Amino acid sequence: MRIDKLPPIRTTLRDSDHPYLTGAWTPLHEEVTAHDLPVLEGAVPADLDGVYLRNTENQIHQPLGRYHPFDGDAMIHQLDFRRGQVSYRNRYVRTRCLAAEQEAGGSLWGGLMDPPGTSLRAGFGAHGSLKDSSSTDITLHAGVALSTFYQCGEAYRLDPETLDTLGIADWAPLEGVSAHPKVDSATGELMFFNYSKHAPYMHYGVVDRNGRLTSYTPIPLPGPRLPHDMAITARHSILNDLPAFWDRDLLAQNVHAVRMHDLPSRFGVIPRHGSAEQLRWFEAAPTYVLHFLNAYEREHEIVMDGYFQENPTPRPRKDAASSYAHMMAYLDEHSFRSRLHRWRFDLRTGRTREEPLDDRILEFGMINQQYTGVPNRYVYSSKAKPGWFLFVGFVKHDLQTGRSWEIELGANRYASEAPFAPRVGARDEDDGYLVSFVTDENTGTSECILIDAKRFADGPVCRIGLPHKICSGTHAHWAARPFRS
Repeated sequence: MRIDKLPPIRTTLRDSDHPYLTGAWTPLHEEVTAHDLPVLEGAVPADLDGVYLRNTENQIHQPLGRYHPFDGDAMIHQLDFRRGQVSYRNRYVRTRCLAAEQEAGGSLWGGLMDPPGTSLRAGFGAHGSLKDSSSTDITLHAGVALSTFYQCGEAYRLDPETLDTLGIADWAPLEGVSAHPKVDSATGELMFFNYSKHAPYMHYGVVDRNGRLTSYTPIPLPGPRLPHDMAITARHSILNDLPAFWDRDLLAQNVHAVRMHDLPSRFGVIPRHGSAEQLRWFEAAPTYVLHFLNAYEREHEIVMDGYFQENPTPRPRKDAASSYAHMMAYLDEHSFRSRLHRWRFDLRTGRTREEPLDDRILEFGMINQQYTGVPNRYVYSSKAKPGWFLFVGFVKHDLQTGRSWEIELGANRYASEAPFAPRVGARDEDDGYLVSFVTDENTGTSECILIDAKRFADGPVCRIGLPHKICSGTHAHWAARPFRS
């Protein structure tokens, strides 16, 4: 393996026993470019041409208060496949906040769990006191990668091949851009939302395939909310107003504590280029949804799949240290109990029908992104380790037949979110691979695995060694060449 290292970044982080600064979540501070990666098993497919991008939280400086993994600085890891050849690189997203803390030589902002007044400077996002680390999501639009922050940040552009930070998206509004914008591969448009503590509390926007903001619409809500994702069809976007959000009385004291309110879930269906007057709200069972999979129109209905939480505000975990017990519960799929779910919105009657699709605890799912907004047959979900934000396996669902297949990675091996990568010249929806990074705590190493989606239960068909152990993180994306959407 040939490795080129970048000059080291300045770090002040000290060793600790924090559960999300150790083990599979140990921050990585070196940036490298690596060629001639070792193939540990199988062969690199000659029918893949694109990049796998994965966003991770890698805290650089000693936290001012109590660290939460969502506070960490964004690092993008990339594996570049070129018809049988593969290379690796990782780079920090050079956000304005990262630059400021490098100049200061330490942390300037408190984190998600810290009390008011912890931050040394004014913060960003809906919370208002956080660092915009851009460490949540990664996607590709108008030929560039786009990293975004869950609390609404500035939206940073990166070169998908070199991972050079290209600056803030010039179309991003002052209110910021939430994680999970959606790209329609048919039109090249990107749909996004943001949210805040100020009326109208949400906005919805559309950016064309050339990176030009074509609409930006206020979405009035009854008060501050905490949406995390959205869905699109070929003609509509689906926003949400869910009953898990900040406690109003505590928020008046600048305390950001989430509780479940006695309200239904509401899903707002708006024409893609529509106005707030055209928005239609559909009520459904109370829940919180971290991630949606897809939505599409079928006759008079909109069908939407995602992950329904049975217990959105879980009690602190009794098996965790008291200082981490609340955090550990909210990061644990087995505490908030997320399951594959379907909603149907009847555009004639305004009624909602919904049903569970699986009784297993699942989340962080993927589809073939070429089917975004149109009917899809296959879903690839992640399985989590009980008590932890760590992925231990995957489940493939055939939504047409109801069949499913499951694989596990083995003891102390933890995966990344696994997007679907179509083969070059793919003939149908599942003709391709799932791509994921895996960190092996048994050996202290990381690798990339490829799973043939048509032979899913067989497990990885290729394993590629990485030059260092990477930190666990949040979202990933597959971008096929040519990158222009």
